[in-house]
This record gives sequence, structure tokens and C-alpha cells, in this order.
Amino acid sequence: MNLQQLFDLTIHTRGREPALEFYDREGRLHTITFEQVGQRARRMAAVLESRGLKRGDRLCLHLSNCVEIIDLYLACIRLGIIFIPINILYKEREMTHILNDAQPALLVDDQLVGQLAKEAESAQPMSSSWPLDGDDPAAIIYTSGTTGASKGAILTHNNFAANGINLNACWQITSADRFLLALPLFHVHGLGNGLHCWLLSGCLMRLLERFDQRKSAEAFLDFRPTLFFGVPTIYVRLLELPEQTAREIGGFMRLFVSGSAPLPAQVLEDFHSRFGHTILERYGMTETQMNISNPYLGERRPGSVGFPLPGVSIQIRDGELYVKGPNVFGGYWRREEATRAAFVDGYFRTGDIAERSDDGYYTLKGRRSDVIISGGFNIYPREIEEFLLEQEEVTEAAVTGMPDPVRGEVPVAYVVCRPDFDLQALEHRCRSAFASFKVPRSFVRVAALPRTALGKVQKHLLPA
Repeated sequence: MNLQQLFDLTIHTRGREPALEFYDREGRLHTITFEQVGQRARRMAAVLESRGLKRGDRLCLHLSNCVEIIDLYLACIRLGIIFIPINILYKEREMTHILNDAQPALLVDDQLVGQLAKEAESAQPMSSSWPLDGDDPAAIIYTSGTTGASKGAILTHNNFAANGINLNACWQITSADRFLLALPLFHVHGLGNGLHCWLLSGCLMRLLERFDQRKSAEAFLDFRPTLFFGVPTIYVRLLELPEQTAREIGGFMRLFVSGSAPLPAQVLEDFHSRFGHTILERYGMTETQMNISNPYLGERRPGSVGFPLPGVSIQIRDGELYVKGPNVFGGYWRREEATRAAFVDGYFRTGDIAERSDDGYYTLKGRRSDVIISGGFNIYPREIEEFLLEQEEVTEAAVTGMPDPVRGEVPVAYVVCRPDFDLQALEHRCRSAFASFKVPRSFVRVAALPRTALGKVQKHLLPA
């Protein structure tokens, strides 16, 4: 069974029920039913087919959250087109690599999406769909490796279905929920968890363009959700709300979930004190979606990510966490060697160091690599280091993470460069090349980088 068949179960059984609330580009709030969600998808499918897109083609999308992303995703699912969302913060340098690698038949951006939407308004809804099975690819989500080369993780219909069904069952998500989604749909957290949990459960979802601290109280109090997914940075921001507001929000909420980066134990405790809820922390990654979760019923242990989800097998080998299950991707797009290296005996090597307690709780201890996780986004130092070394004034460069109370970690760059070179100019160049979260927060001039006898940089010896 493919995703379209699963989604149709919800669309048909809850057709006239309100499904989605969203804001248009003029800031007006709209509500549509599940039947209308299906109609919009079939119209968009007709538009894509009229433009010559066919099964197996790739469609890249570079948009901030909007209803058209949902239209396009569901249209791609119906046609067998592989959906490839791109981080909206990415600049030309990062975009170029993905576009060259994916070779999409169509790139949908701010300029094109309006035209597609207009064409869909007058299109005849597509009545048929391609006969896909569960092993067909649904999406490719790009995630960088420690080498700095961005790789596309191929996620199938089965991968998404297994993940969504697991989360709805284990987190008790039903059609009675009201789901506030502020996570970006270009990320597996928003797409793989958010969109699929909504469509499989048949609950009402309000989609926000992004999480805005200035409007967060209004968003919660107006919609009065029961369910919310966030990253640690969002929960740090929510702690800034007045106590009375926090208590009111806690009164109608059922479940707060956190992921994409480690949740500090102090944030978990402070949040419980102010909102009356213990955030449920879970663990996943782009290649696997969700692997481990704290229990809905039972102890949500601070610092722990809980137990393996149904059907997910976990092993710890030499301290590293390995995972196997229906949620795990089959491989990287056009990267056979990287795919072979990623699996051992059928288990995916996560690169995360973990421990298991005597009573079965798993706790993450960090990355085997030096990846930096900032506000839920992965930052791979080598990508930034390579750019720094492209600058003629720089002879050596190393990037590492430093603790940050809001984002968890932020990157810091250490450079060996010409004495007269202005480091502020280096920062400006980084801002023009990278998404804002990748730009080092500090640039430190050093005489030399500490290295081993074989020339390997010893980042732990860099000055604080």
C-alpha cells in the first residue's frame, strides 16, 4: 500500500471535516476540509502532468511554509514524482550542489509557485494515480555527511508510512487533536513527522509559516492546540512567555514533543514548572526518521530519548548506536559507496554515541563526528572550513561548536590568516555564501592550528 491509498482513507472518511488552517500571502486565515485537501492535490497533479513531469522525475522545492507545499507534495505522491524540499535558508552555493546532484525536472520557488497555483485553480482534478508500491521513493531529503558533501537520503512510501503510523500509535494522536505546526516542511521533522501524522490521523492542523517568538502566544491562544512539535530552541523561547500565559496554554495542551537536537534537562524541568507539561523527547535523523521515544505513559526521563519505537531494532557497538527497521532509508541518491559504508549487517550506523540504562532507556552522549547541531539544524564544519580555505587571505581554518543557551551550539571559526586581514570581511563573505545558522558566531585569529604528527587538527586543543 502506498501513501496515497493511506491518505485517501482519511480524505474519504473525514471528507467534510475541517482539515487545515493556513494563512495566505496577505495574512488572511483560511480553513479547508479534507475533501478540499484532496481536490487541491488532484488539481496540482494535473498541472504537473501537463508540464510533462512523470513518474521517477524529481521536483525540487525552495519555499517557506505555505499551503502550496502540501498541494505539491500530495500531487507528487499521486504521480510518483520524487519530492525534494530544500532548506529555505540555503544560498546559491548550497542550492547549486543539490540541483546538480538531483537534476530535477522542475524547481518550484517563490516566482513559480504563484503561477502553479493559478494554473491549478482552473485545472480539471486528476482522477487517477500511478500504481505505486511501498518501496517506491517518495522523497529525497538532503543531509550532509562529516565529509561536508551533501547527500540525498531516499525515503520511500513505506518509510514514511511506518514512521507516521508509529508516532500516531505511540503518542496517541487521533482525529480529536488540534495540531499546531510551525516547523519547516523542508525538514524531515516537519514533513516526515508533522505532515504525515496529520494526514494519517485526520486531526485539524494549523500551518504557520515559521515559529515567531513575537506571535507565539497569539498563535497558541487563538488556535488552542492540543499537540505541538518543536525543537529545543523553540521551547527555550516559550519559557519567556508570562507565567499566566504559560499556564493557560498548558491548560488546553495535551502533548509537547521535542527533537532534532538534545533538549537540556534544565529546559525540561523549567517547562514543566511553567506549563505543567513534561516535554516528550525523542530521537531520529533524516535517514531514519524516528527511532527512539520517551513513553507517552510513564517516565519521560530528563536527558534520555527513551525506548526504541515498534519495529525498530537498536544495537550499540563500540559505543555507537546502530538502527534497523521499516523507518530506515534504503540508501543515498547516486552514492553507492556512501550507502555501503553506512550499513553494517543490515543496521544503519548513526554516528551517535549512546548508552542504555539497565531499565532500557537510551541516552545520547554526542556525535562520533564533530557535527554541530544548532537550533535543530545540522552544521558540518568541513563545509565551512573548505569555504574559508578558498579565501586567499586564509591559510588554515578549523570550525568547532561552542555551547549556546538558546541554540544548543553555535559554530566558531579559528583561522590562520594575513595579519592585516579584517575578520569582519570574512564574516560578510560567509553570510553571502551560507544560511544564517551556518555562519560562525565568532572568528578567532590564531598563529597556527594544533595538529598531530600526522597533520590532523586537534580541535580539543583550540583556545576557548
